[in-house]
Amino acid sequence: MVKHFAALFMIYLFNCLPIKKNKIFLFSYYGSQYGCNPKYISEYILYNYPKDTFDVVWAFNDLTGKAHFSGFRKVKIMTLRYFYELCTSKVVITNFRTTDLYVKRKNQYYIQTWHSSLRLKQIEKDAEESLPQTYINMAKKDSLKCDLLLSGCEYSSEVFKRSFWYQREIFEYGTPRNDLLFSDNSLLKKKVLKELNIEDHQKIVLYAPTFRKDNNNLEIYNLEYSNINKRLRNKFGGEWTFLVKLHPHLISKSSELIFDDNVIDVTSYDDIQELLCIADILITDYSSLMFDYSITQRPCFLYVPDLIEYIKKDRNLYFDVKELPFISAESTQELLDKIEYFDKEIYLKDVSDFIKQVGSFEKGKASEHLLKHIEKVCFNADRRKSYERKAI
Repeated sequence: MVKHFAALFMIYLFNCLPIKKNKIFLFSYYGSQYGCNPKYISEYILYNYPKDTFDVVWAFNDLTGKAHFSGFRKVKIMTLRYFYELCTSKVVITNFRTTDLYVKRKNQYYIQTWHSSLRLKQIEKDAEESLPQTYINMAKKDSLKCDLLLSGCEYSSEVFKRSFWYQREIFEYGTPRNDLLFSDNSLLKKKVLKELNIEDHQKIVLYAPTFRKDNNNLEIYNLEYSNINKRLRNKFGGEWTFLVKLHPHLISKSSELIFDDNVIDVTSYDDIQELLCIADILITDYSSLMFDYSITQRPCFLYVPDLIEYIKKDRNLYFDVKELPFISAESTQELLDKIEYFDKEIYLKDVSDFIKQVGSFEKGKASEHLLKHIEKVCFNADRRKSYERKAI
């Protein structure tokens, strides 16, 4: 409680200082990583703007291991410097809900990028009965601060309008983190494989399930890795390596899972988009990653052995799993059979039809469009005043 009041006092003092018009402040997943949409906005700035155009600041819970990141300044969350940078930034960008320790200033511009282009699990007001009241209160306050909300498709825009307690502008140009999936990523694949100590010829199957309310039951995440590996080899050829990335909420528990040979735990790997880029096949369950991965048009399988229980205990879903274009299975044997009888032609048609159905905005240009917008937010007022003075 004392720390909370001390933080509010620091915010009060720093909110009296001038805002730096070109300063952009970013954090991802509560400061736990350099990833998701904020990362790709930051990377776009780094590679497309002169060095001094924007002053980019990233906030992390722990600065250990962050020294290799360059092109921006880094601050540790909840420090004096953190509050100074946050309070004097013109643009604040997150992919999650902010707390009352972000007291938005009149001339600040807050961009909520959220953390999925489309989702299977219901969110916010649509899932109000499943969410803690403290979160709902925080979410409502956060939406009042928000100036811009990014959307990946028409379906998401409608969800946001209905469920996000948000009445302002929705930016319908796609999601920055998905721009990567439209690129030639051959060099990136070599880099990631080298980091993970995987030989270039290996094919990759990524298993990335979401979390459940009962985080102590890890049994639900165990797959018959060796049997799936054999089936993949028989169906698609080549040698396969399994990458397993649990949800960030489970990062402390992933070491408790038992893996076979050719299975690597990548739960601590910051950037899931890079893993999607190198994956030849994705296996997930209720995670929104399936919709991101659809951009690649590579096979995606949904392993949902607890489907009925999940809907009952965790969240209702926006879509019937069986009506999605992705191949679903409720048991390991069914998953093996679905791999065996996978039909690429039917799958590609189903994915294409679904992308049209939800009205996707994803074209690989989300960061470009957003930065043009941010330029106007940061600089146009000053340029207009300068022009008016010259006209006089």
